[in-house]
Amino acid sequence: MANVEVKQLRKSFGSVDVIHGVDLSIDSGEFAVFVGPSGCGKSTLLRLIAGLEDATSGTIHIGDADVTRIEPADRGVAMVFQSYALYPHMSVEENMGFGLRMTGTDRAVITERVNKAAQILHLDQLLERKPKQLSGGQRQRVAIGRAIVREPKVFLFDEPLSNLDAELRVQMRLEIAKLHNDLGATMIYVTHDQVEAMTLADKIVVLRSGRIEQVGAPLELYGDPDNIFVAGFIGSPKMNFLPAIVESTSGDAATVRLRELGSAPFSVPVQAPAGAEVIVGIRPEHFDSNGTAHIEARIDVIEHLGGVSYGYAAASGDEPLTIALAENTAAKAGAVFTARFDPARAFLFDPETGLRIR
Repeated sequence: MANVEVKQLRKSFGSVDVIHGVDLSIDSGEFAVFVGPSGCGKSTLLRLIAGLEDATSGTIHIGDADVTRIEPADRGVAMVFQSYALYPHMSVEENMGFGLRMTGTDRAVITERVNKAAQILHLDQLLERKPKQLSGGQRQRVAIGRAIVREPKVFLFDEPLSNLDAELRVQMRLEIAKLHNDLGATMIYVTHDQVEAMTLADKIVVLRSGRIEQVGAPLELYGDPDNIFVAGFIGSPKMNFLPAIVESTSGDAATVRLRELGSAPFSVPVQAPAGAEVIVGIRPEHFDSNGTAHIEARIDVIEHLGGVSYGYAAASGDEPLTIALAENTAAKAGAVFTARFDPARAFLFDPETGLRIR
């Protein structure tokens, strides 16, 4: 295990800057997840830590060592890629031990490490099979086992589950979480799926356009986002964003009126000047029949998902208003529905900067 420290890290491809002075600290034994939309720089940042890309400037420390200019093989990291990258002519055992054989590791040590990793990953009955005889999940476990046998200081995962179907992704997600608990190793995991980030991470790093937007524990980012980007990215379904105006302010509270959806003014426990244009953020699951504030919305579509139902109503912009409906709700498609919520759970954002108003 080792900590990872990144300071003022930059990466440019020619005249194009893709990583902009990133500062990040990951503690030893921590499970950190890089999350963000496609093209945000999360995989590039991971590859910089792995040594597969050269940093334009800045430093990378793994443990006590500055590894910024050190070869990937000497950094003490092991990487699991999106593609399994298994040798088709080799057995599971041979694939898992290949890297150790290339470094001249003693055969007895290789056998011991492969058997130990196979037990951890429930592959001990499959060691003689070839990759074509394995399912997608089993192949991914072999790829993870190939990393485990190297006993690295840091495990790096680059969207390892994206090739799997939905059910298998859930299963593998649980297995990776259990693996982290069993090994206690430092792990850095890249995904565009915020559900993976929320369920796996000790620490989430939200990236956008090569910059870190916010770092924190999953529930910290969910409950206390710094800006409208993080608020909209963390949480599923995503947060509703509604234009509003501050009608008055009193002490540490502001009275806000939504621009549409038949809302009466409601008080929000934040400071904002009267007359200011704001964006009100309300999570779909925070609508509650006991709330003191309300929205009048015509429900266009209702999705019944078994344990939960969602109503979708027309709202400003391209995104519909999403409301999590109680099991016994009377909402019907095509009818106007009164959705109540607790104003204390609403978020206010500056529409120009996107920053949270606190």
